[in-house]
Amino acid sequence: MRRSEATEPGSDTLQSLTGMQIEELTRVFRDWYDSAPSAFSRKVRGRYWIAFLCMRYTGARIGEVLKINDLTDIDYTREEMVIRLGARKRARRIPLPRQVIFSLAEYLEEFPAMRGRIFTLDQGNFRREFYRRAEEAEIPRKLSHPHILRHTRAMELVRAGVPISLIQSILGHAVAASVLLYVERFTTDPKEILEDRGLL
Repeated sequence: MRRSEATEPGSDTLQSLTGMQIEELTRVFRDWYDSAPSAFSRKVRGRYWIAFLCMRYTGARIGEVLKINDLTDIDYTREEMVIRLGARKRARRIPLPRQVIFSLAEYLEEFPAMRGRIFTLDQGNFRREFYRRAEEAEIPRKLSHPHILRHTRAMELVRAGVPISLIQSILGHAVAASVLLYVERFTTDPKEILEDRGLL
């Protein structure tokens, strides 16, 4: 089956942020949260910061993250998050970096009344704030959309040599072919592979 132009390597659907770009975007988001001028503003910005972290480190879609219930879908002991896609679809468990767990715990310690409501953000509002932070981080406009975090995480996993089956499980792709698009993009440059493995 021939892939459409939209899924060809190098197209917008497969672009991702570089290591420096994702670090800068993360720094800008954190600074925006930390520089909140009031407690109310900090409470609001903190929810965007945590949603950003969850998307950045899990590769989950924006719609998936904004459906998370922090009372039932975050396991602080096992350091993982449950993504629930609907009654008929299986939930998937995704490991969370300790940084995300700590950020969640710190936020809830500061704003305990927000328990169960952290992720109840409007998707349009999240997109607008994401675009603003991306502009501050000088991310090219064609990469300034929340879904870029999913592509970026996928490429990080591929470069780290994570097995395809595990990447598929983390990202929630229904078929392995979707994951293979990331692998194909990474493996089209032999020099990059050898340099990444320390062989050049």
